[in-house]
Amino acid sequence: MNEPGHVLVVGASRGIGLELVRQYARDGWTVHATTRGEEPGDLGEIDGAVQLHRLDVRNDGQVSSLVEALPQRGLDVVIHNAGIYRGHTRDELMEVNAEGPIRVVQSLIAGGRMADNGSVVLMTSRMGSRRGRTDILGDYGDSKAALNDEFRLRAPAWELAGVIAVVMHPGWVRTDMGGSGATLSVEESATGIRRVIAGMSSADHGRFYNWDGSEQPW
Repeated sequence: MNEPGHVLVVGASRGIGLELVRQYARDGWTVHATTRGEEPGDLGEIDGAVQLHRLDVRNDGQVSSLVEALPQRGLDVVIHNAGIYRGHTRDELMEVNAEGPIRVVQSLIAGGRMADNGSVVLMTSRMGSRRGRTDILGDYGDSKAALNDEFRLRAPAWELAGVIAVVMHPGWVRTDMGGSGATLSVEESATGIRRVIAGMSSADHGRFYNWDGSEQPW
């Protein structure tokens, strides 16, 4: 979709999520942005139609409140960017990285918040790809592999619900998670992600893409 509409960015307080909000708002979209904290931080400084929502993806009550606050059949794009990496237990990684995105998107679909042929992008990682891997993925990689597995199970039902959904690796990005030595800026990653989303069609549903539009083996 190239014309401005409504986009939901889950996990928007910093890094790639914050830049996605900034770019979509700049281009005239109505942006629904979620953050776990009560203070808007840098999100509060973005010009444009930005609506903030508090959300911890592990909290069923907050997920329900988010769904109720969003327009019926109004979301043209959903980008689930929320995730955690270092300093968390394996259980926490699984709850946030693997279970959270599925819970949120399933709730949006069941609640009738997705527009017809709306696009859904779940941020994953190449670290969750099992193709050619003989080493241990580690807890973070395992959480992303689990997300990929569950996405593939859900994809047929989501297609019947009228959405076009993919998982996407955002690249190695200079964020708190990616570190200062990463190869991409947040601007480059977000621009690439948006370009892929704008070109998505039903033929892309159920696939695993990189930020530059190349397909990633499972």
